[in-house]
Amino acid sequence: MTAVRVTLADDEPLVLGGLRMVLDVDPEIEIVGEATDGVAAVQLIRDTRPDLALVDIRMPRLDGIDVVRAVMGDPTLSDTKVVVLTTFADDTYLVDAARAGASGYLLKSMPPEDIRASVHAAVRGETALAPTIVRRLLDEYADRAVVRDERLDRLTERESDVLKQVALGRSNQEIANALFVSEGTVKTHVAAVLRKLDLRDRTQAAVAAYELGLVKPGQDGASRG
Repeated sequence: MTAVRVTLADDEPLVLGGLRMVLDVDPEIEIVGEATDGVAAVQLIRDTRPDLALVDIRMPRLDGIDVVRAVMGDPTLSDTKVVVLTTFADDTYLVDAARAGASGYLLKSMPPEDIRASVHAAVRGETALAPTIVRRLLDEYADRAVVRDERLDRLTERESDVLKQVALGRSNQEIANALFVSEGTVKTHVAAVLRKLDLRDRTQAAVAAYELGLVKPGQDGASRG
C-alpha cells in the first residue's frame, strides 16, 4: 500500500517534533516536509504536493485558515487535503476553517492514535472532526432559532438521515451500520448531499447540518426521518 504523504506546519518546534513522532510510527504515513510559518507551509505544499497538509491555526505571516484558502484556490493542488490542528481554545475557528475548505479540524490534545486515524479518514474523504469539536458545534447552535431552509427540500429523507450521521463525525461504515444499509449506499447518499447542497466535502456538510438545524443537543445520530 502506498503511504499517505503528509506535510506538517506549526510555529512551535516542540509541537512539530511531537507530530512527527506521532505520525512516524505509522508505516502508512510518510512525512515529506515541515514548515514553521504559513507562507513557508504554502510553498512546501506546492513543492511536495502531499496527499494531506496538517497545519496549525495560528502561525506567523499566514494563519492556518489562509493556508487552507491558498491551497483550495490553487488548481494544481486539487488532490491535496488540508486538516487544521489546534488547541481547544482556538476551536471557534471551526466554521471558518470548514468554509475555507479544510477537510478536518483536530485538537493537539487528541490521543496519538486518533490523530493518525483522522489523517487516514481525511485522505479517504471522510470527516475528520475531534469529538469535542462536535460537542462545541452542538453548543454553538443549540440556542439559535433555525428558520426552515429551502435547501433541506432538495434532500430525500434518507439523505437527511445520512447528513445527520456525517455531522456527528461517523465513518461510512458506522453510518451503514446505524441505518442498516451498505457502505456503498452511504457513499452514494453522501455524494448526492454534497452535490445538492453545493458543498465541497464532508466537513462542510457537517457544519451545514448544524447550521440547518438537522442535529440538536441530545440527538444520538440514529435515523429519525
